[in-house]
Amino acid sequence: MSEENNSAEPDIHPESEECPGGEDSFGFGDDLELNQFDGLPFSSRYYKLLKERKALPVWKVRCEFEDALVNNQLVVVCGTAKTGRSTQIPQWCAEFCLSAQYQHGMVVCTQTNRQQAVDLALRVADEMDVNIGHEVGYTIPLETCCSSDTVLRYCTDDMLLREMMSDPFLEHYGAIIIDQAHERTVSTDILLGLLKDILLQRPELRVVVLAIPPMTDKLLSHYGSIPLINLEASSPADVVHSNGGNKDYFYSALRLVLEIHRAKEDGDVVVFFASAEEVQCAWSILQREGTRLGADLGQMVPVVLYPDQGGFLPFLTKQPDSKRFRRVFLSTQQGEDMWWATESVNFVIDTGVQKKMVYNPRIRANSEVLRLISQCQAEIRKQLSGPTGKCFCLYPEESQLPSENPPQILESNITPTVLFLKRMEIAGLGQCDFLDRPDPEGLMQALEELDYLAALDDDGNLSEIGIIMSEIPLDPQMAKALLASCEFDCVSEMLTIAAMLSAPSCFLKPPGGMTHEAVQCYRKFQHPEGDHFTLINIYNAFKQSQREQYFSAEKWCHDYFLDHTALKTAEAIRSELSDTLNRIELPISEPSFGTKTNTLNIKRALLAGFFMQIARDVDGSGNYFILAHKHMAQVHPLSSYGAQSQKLGLPEWVVFHEYTLSENNCMRTVSEISPQVFIQMAPLYFFYNLPPSESKDLLQDMLDVNGSRKCKDDKQKADTNSGSLSDTTDL
Repeated sequence: MSEENNSAEPDIHPESEECPGGEDSFGFGDDLELNQFDGLPFSSRYYKLLKERKALPVWKVRCEFEDALVNNQLVVVCGTAKTGRSTQIPQWCAEFCLSAQYQHGMVVCTQTNRQQAVDLALRVADEMDVNIGHEVGYTIPLETCCSSDTVLRYCTDDMLLREMMSDPFLEHYGAIIIDQAHERTVSTDILLGLLKDILLQRPELRVVVLAIPPMTDKLLSHYGSIPLINLEASSPADVVHSNGGNKDYFYSALRLVLEIHRAKEDGDVVVFFASAEEVQCAWSILQREGTRLGADLGQMVPVVLYPDQGGFLPFLTKQPDSKRFRRVFLSTQQGEDMWWATESVNFVIDTGVQKKMVYNPRIRANSEVLRLISQCQAEIRKQLSGPTGKCFCLYPEESQLPSENPPQILESNITPTVLFLKRMEIAGLGQCDFLDRPDPEGLMQALEELDYLAALDDDGNLSEIGIIMSEIPLDPQMAKALLASCEFDCVSEMLTIAAMLSAPSCFLKPPGGMTHEAVQCYRKFQHPEGDHFTLINIYNAFKQSQREQYFSAEKWCHDYFLDHTALKTAEAIRSELSDTLNRIELPISEPSFGTKTNTLNIKRALLAGFFMQIARDVDGSGNYFILAHKHMAQVHPLSSYGAQSQKLGLPEWVVFHEYTLSENNCMRTVSEISPQVFIQMAPLYFFYNLPPSESKDLLQDMLDVNGSRKCKDDKQKADTNSGSLSDTTDL
């Protein structure tokens, strides 16, 4: 899109007959058949899609929205999925910015998951009759499809936050649309809090927030007197509630799927389960049961769908070749807003429950909680099958569902959030005005953790180390470990570990009957030093399979029960991290994996970031005592030290990456360490803050015997200067 086209045709607006007088509030003319964004004639498909767009509920409020956008900095739009809010409003904002010749910037629209950002960008590029990646683009983690011509960009909310590192006042944009605000992700809540200050600094900026009640009410009370535009919702489906409780919701949902299929009514089915594990189990059962159905019923195809996985849109939009073909989409609580692209769904089965991970700041661990969905989620699901469909709610109509989704910022580890906000303070932004302020205990734990990691100075501001850590797109502990690897000459290995732990798990859950074979395959990669080293073995073997042209990396992954997509993601993350280190001019050492020195250095680097996650086997049988909070834990079965790998023996002291409160209280990604190296790497004031235990006494004895630190004197120094690390870990 050239400036010549912009200036030559400023009044092109073929849809403007919707507004009174044939001219809308942006001052465009009407019915000139040239595309205002690229200056080319419109295709016939444009007019076909335009007719569909004008039938959307959002189109009825177009003039009202445009007037509100001209006269207000902030506009809230209330509307559910399938109203057209996520496709049409960004286009109207693009026209608004075009009317000002983009003097104040372009348009960005945030989404809470990556696949929807891609799907919406593709759809809107089609509607605007432009090429994806040119006038309309998208940015998601590890993938950007944009150019200098891009005037409307869809992106995930976390990517827009990351962009603020270099553009804190978002001056690249004239209009910002925050979509799905009711999902209350951490990144969306931070954006909503920071934009309140940015709007004061930039009076020309326009912000549009798309949400549904009761989130819209909260936004109005938070921001004050701002316009609210309500979209007319489509008629809900015929809703059928269960009379009993939902204790047996899983098998009730599966029985209902089979009943629907046997009834031979047309339409696909969507089932919302509580967790990904339930989705996988349901898929296996329906696959098995589908083979037993009579041929006269037609084919039933279960399809697993997760919002953040690729390939979502093709599954939804591809119409079956035969009428005797029914898809059963199996999804989780994150997928309600994903169904705007399909009309084939005629049945929705809502189990009414969800499993969520809730962070406990006292023990720095997540616990899995089964809870009811919110009224907000329930209403969205009822709309999905449209007025001709049916929604089966497997819970009584009088169930007391919570009114809104709980804010993730109240249930997550906010240490990365605090690190980001400290960085924004340096950039000149005021304090974040949260819709729901984080719990004080969680905030104190986050500040304490950043202090332990030497990310804060004595005044509580970001230290030089903290500033560098904030540049690295990793959790603070892993960012610190990666920084430490620069000192210990093991950057290549730590990049691999960080990438593998940031990507989804590479271990596939094999179908029933093949578990032993899968474990035998995994053993070929196991490293005697622990799981962090095993991950390096797997990644290196994967890269080797790519280099061997006679061998397909995809087939190699299949043969070893490894997830090819997860390993490709790890490869992309590793490349991004390597680019980041090069950009901030940190040294990347040559790989030397396998040497004794390298092994020790990897453990030192890991402990520089994860010294808070140490455990000791107290009885030699795998009962590990976690020093930081005195909980007992087991090693995960897939670990090198798990139940299937006892031949390696169990180390007394370990560092672990993750601990989850569950039925088994498992530690994941565990590697052996020596207590002497832990003493060397852990900040002394962290050691003194550990609760009393036999394990702490053992470490104290080692300190006393070594005589390398005078405990009483150092304790006094630690009390007065708790913002510094020991010499061995201060980078």
